[in-house]
Amino acid sequence: MTRAARSLWFTSNGKSEIRNQEIPDPGPGEVLVRTLYSGVSRGTETLVLRGGVPENQHEVMRAPFQEGDFPWPVKYGYLNVGVVEAGAPDLLGRTVFCLHPHQTEYVVPAEAVTPVPEPVPPQRAVLAGTVETAVNAVWDAAPLIGDRIAVVGGGMVGCSVAGVLARFPGARIQLVDADPARAEVADALGVGFALPEDAAEGCDLVVHASATEAGLARSLELLAPEGRVIELSWYGDRRISVPLGEFFHSRRLTVRSSQVGVVGRPDRTYAERMALALDLLADPVFDALITGESGFDELPEVMPRLASGELPALCHRIDYRSAHAPGSA
Repeated sequence: MTRAARSLWFTSNGKSEIRNQEIPDPGPGEVLVRTLYSGVSRGTETLVLRGGVPENQHEVMRAPFQEGDFPWPVKYGYLNVGVVEAGAPDLLGRTVFCLHPHQTEYVVPAEAVTPVPEPVPPQRAVLAGTVETAVNAVWDAAPLIGDRIAVVGGGMVGCSVAGVLARFPGARIQLVDADPARAEVADALGVGFALPEDAAEGCDLVVHASATEAGLARSLELLAPEGRVIELSWYGDRRISVPLGEFFHSRRLTVRSSQVGVVGRPDRTYAERMALALDLLADPVFDALITGESGFDELPEVMPRLASGELPALCHRIDYRSAHAPGSA
């Protein structure tokens, strides 16, 4: 038996389309998920939409249930929340999160989904993949009590990091972004805000997530001696200049990468990291990261507007309630 589903495919630079496809009934150890919401990870999906994934990173950048190959056509995405409608009995009827592209229904192994805790509404659970990235970054950063910390770049990832760090005891947390409108998000998260030129210096730790050359340079300027930058930005095929002269050596500064593909703690698994991210989302302050919503059928029109900045967004949520696949049960 097969079922009809609909999914979003990136087809060329700035272009995408919704395609019909057939999916099988779930087999042993699998589940059928009907999507409720998905989220657009603006930075990464914009990179994929414009074909900016470097050839030597094609395998590294593959999403868990991606179809097609970079640059195009490719079915991409990884923020999906749905309801299990068939398959593993212990998951039937459960709301789950999955690292799956934008698609109305899909079949995956049962271990690929994580149940959403009861206190977390499914509308907020689309943030789980990004908060998971933030958790991993904090593990890589290993902040200490009382640290002076800046998060440079108030996009979806940067704000998620600030939201996780806001609960760290005794720390001074400041979100730094060139857009003064991010002050409202910072306030909702319970952290300070500053424009780059006004940011507090003398930081023990800076998490950089602006994906700009200027942002990385400013991150280094904000550090105290022996300070560290945790580099979360993904630059794709762009080359950037890093100021390693001036005070870089005299202050004994460090730049360290953080990438969600490797768990930042050897004593934790991928599943434990995702479960922790979902537990953190019980806090309603994370609702500040949901800055817009569209229907599934609007995705081909919405994606280029998100990519160009015409539609400003942190996480743009996609609602599937009106998305009906022809022939679907």
